[in-house]
Amino acid sequence: MMVMQILNFSLPLSNPVLIFSVILFVILAAPILLNRLRIPHLIGLIIAGAIIGPHGLHLLERDSSIILFGTVGLLYIMFLAGVEIDLLGFKKNTKKGLVFGIYTFLVPMVLGTLAGLYVLNFSLASSVLLASMFASHTLVTYPIIRNFGVVKNRAVSIGIGGTVVTDTLALLVLAVIVAISVGDYSNAFWLRFGLSTLAFGAIVIFVFPWLTHRFLKKYTNSVSQYIFVLALVFLGSFLAQAAGLEAMLGAFFVGLAINRYIPNTSALMNRIEFVGNALFIPFFLIGVGMLVDITSFIKDEETIKVSIVMTVIALSAKFIAAWLAQKSFKLSVDERQILFGLSNSQAAATLAAVLIGFNIVLGYTPEGEPIRLLNESVLNGSILMILITCTISSFATQKAAYNIAMKDSADTPAEENGSQMRVLLPLSNPDTVNNLVELSVALKPKHKSADFYGLHVIDSPKIDPEKEKRATALLEKAVITASSADHKLHQLLRYDQNTVNGITGIISEYKISDLVFGISSTVGITESFINNVTEGVLTKSNITALIYRPVQPFHSIKRHIVVLSDKVEREFGFLLWLIKLWNISRNTCANFEFYAPVSSLNILKEIAYRHPIQASFHKFESLENLSDLQSTIKPDDNLILVLSRKEGISFDQSMLKVPTMLNQYFQNNSFILIYPSQKPFEDDAGYNLHNPSIMEAGGPNAGFVEEIMRSISSIFRKGEV
Repeated sequence: MMVMQILNFSLPLSNPVLIFSVILFVILAAPILLNRLRIPHLIGLIIAGAIIGPHGLHLLERDSSIILFGTVGLLYIMFLAGVEIDLLGFKKNTKKGLVFGIYTFLVPMVLGTLAGLYVLNFSLASSVLLASMFASHTLVTYPIIRNFGVVKNRAVSIGIGGTVVTDTLALLVLAVIVAISVGDYSNAFWLRFGLSTLAFGAIVIFVFPWLTHRFLKKYTNSVSQYIFVLALVFLGSFLAQAAGLEAMLGAFFVGLAINRYIPNTSALMNRIEFVGNALFIPFFLIGVGMLVDITSFIKDEETIKVSIVMTVIALSAKFIAAWLAQKSFKLSVDERQILFGLSNSQAAATLAAVLIGFNIVLGYTPEGEPIRLLNESVLNGSILMILITCTISSFATQKAAYNIAMKDSADTPAEENGSQMRVLLPLSNPDTVNNLVELSVALKPKHKSADFYGLHVIDSPKIDPEKEKRATALLEKAVITASSADHKLHQLLRYDQNTVNGITGIISEYKISDLVFGISSTVGITESFINNVTEGVLTKSNITALIYRPVQPFHSIKRHIVVLSDKVEREFGFLLWLIKLWNISRNTCANFEFYAPVSSLNILKEIAYRHPIQASFHKFESLENLSDLQSTIKPDDNLILVLSRKEGISFDQSMLKVPTMLNQYFQNNSFILIYPSQKPFEDDAGYNLHNPSIMEAGGPNAGFVEEIMRSISSIFRKGEV
C-alpha cells in the first residue's frame, strides 16, 4: 500500500517529493529553452507556471506551499532591491525618485479613475480602487537589471525610489477605500495608521542596523549570518503588515537599513543572491503563472472589455509617467525604458488589491447575488493585465539594460578591459586568512574579474611533510573563504630559505599587481617587521603593497580614516591605490574621511565630485600629528595610512615613527598601511604615468590636476554612480 501511494501519478500530483522535483526541473528547463528564443527567463517561468498550473495541464495545484514560497520570493525581490542599491546614488536621486513616484502614481490614478467612471461605468469608490491597482507595481524585472550589472545606473535608483513612493500611496488609497466601504473611516483610523507606521520605521531604521552590526561583528559563521538576515527580512515584513503597510515594503526597507553591513563582494551577499535566484524568486514567478486562466478572459463580453481597458490603461499610464520623468531629468531613451520596465510590472500588489476589493460585499441584488466593490470581471481582467504587463516589461527592461551595459563597456577604455588585477596574499597565520581574503576581494570592482593567489613559503632547504601539511591546510582555508564569495584563489606553496626571495619570485613569475600582508590582531606592529617588509620585499618589487591588521571583520567597519602625507599625489602609484579605496567604498558602503595637506585635499575633492563616494575631507599637515586623531577615531573605525618607500617622493622621517604611534594610540583599531607603487606597472597602465607633470616634485603646475582627472576618468567606468 505504501508503494502504491508513492507511485500515485494521478493529477494534480500529491507526492510532495515529486512536486518539488517537478518545480525544480521547471526552474532549470524553462529559462534554458526560452532563452534560445530570446525570451526573458522571467517570462519563461511565468509561462511554465501557466502550463503546469490548475488552468493548464493541472500537474500541480496552487496550494499553500506554492503560495508560501511565492510570498518568500516576492519579499526576496524587494529585499534585494534594498540591500543591493547604491546608497550614494539613491540619496543623490532621492528627489528624482520622489518626483517619479508622484508621476507614476498620479497618471494611473487619473486615467484609471476616469476609465472606471466613464468607460466601465463603475462607482467612484470602485473606480478609485481600480486606479490604485494601476498605480502600484512590483519590481518583477529587477533580476534582469541585476543580471546585466546596471544596478548603479541612475534610472534604477530613480525607479526603485519611485516604487516605494507609488506603492505607499496606492496602499494608502486602498486602506482608505476599504475603511470607507466597511464603515471604519474616522480620525482614529489616521491616528492608528500614523503611529503604527512611525513605530515600524523607528524599529527598522534604528534597531535593525544596530542588531545587524552587532551580530555580524560577533558571529562569523556564514550559515548563522544568512539565517539572521533572512529572519530580519521576514520580521520586518510582518511589522510592516502590522502597521497597515504591505509586507513587500517592509522587506525593501529592511534591505535599505542593513545595506551598508552586507558588502557587494562578501560571501554573505553571494549566498543571499544565490538562494534567491535559484529558488525563491522562481517560485514566485511560477506562482504568478499559475494564476493565468485563458478561458476566463473570453467568458463574456464584459470580461473581455474590462481586460482590454485595464491592460491599455496600465501600459499607457506607466509609459506616460516614464516619459515625463525622461523629460524632467534629461534621461536617455534606454533609461526611460528602464523606468518603464521597472514600473510597469503588475503582480503582487495588484493581486492583493483586487482580492481585497473582490471580497468586500457592499450589498445584494434582488436575485441574491453579492454586489462586490470589484466584480469578477475585474478579478479575471487583472490576471490578463499581470501577464501582459510582466511580458512587455521584461522585454523592455532586457533591451534597455543590454544597451546600457554595452555602452558602459564601450566607455571603459581598452586598457581597463585588458588589465587584470593579480593580488598576492602571503599567508602564515590562520587567524588572518579570512580577513585578508575579505580585504582583497573588496579591493576589486564588483563586476570585474581578478586573480587571487595565496602563498605560503616554507623556509627549509628540504622537503618537510609536517610543515607542508600545515601549509596546505592554511591555503585550503583561504580557498574556501574566497570561493564562498564566488572567487577563485590559486594555491602556491614554495620552499625557500629566504621568505623575501620566495615572495618576490612569485611577484615576478605571476606578474602580481597588488600585495596584501597580514598582521595578527593579538600582537602589535614592530619596527623590525616594517623594516623587513620595506627593506626586503618592497625594495625588490614595484607594486602596490598593503599591510593589514584586523581586529574585527572587515565588513563590520563603519568608517575608514585615511591619512595622507605631503606630495603623496606625486607618487607613481597614486591612482592605483586610490582606485582601490574607491572600490572599497562602493563595495562596502562604509564612510571615508580623508586627512591630508591642502594640495592633496583639492585633488581628492575634485575626484570625489566627479566620481562620488561617501567621503568627507579634513586638513592634516603631517604624520607627526597622528596622535591628534586619537580622539577622533572610534572603536569600529579602520585607520588607513598612506606611506612611502624610502626612495619615494612623499617619504619623510615621521613615517619611521608610525609603528610606535600605532601601538601607543591605536592598539584597539584595525589599520592598513599602504605603500604606493614606485614605477609604472605594465598591467595597470590605465593612465599616463610617464607624463612629467605627474612626476614633478614641486608644486602643482598648470594642468596638473586636470591631468589626474583625465587619468582617473579613463579608469573609472562612466555612469556607474
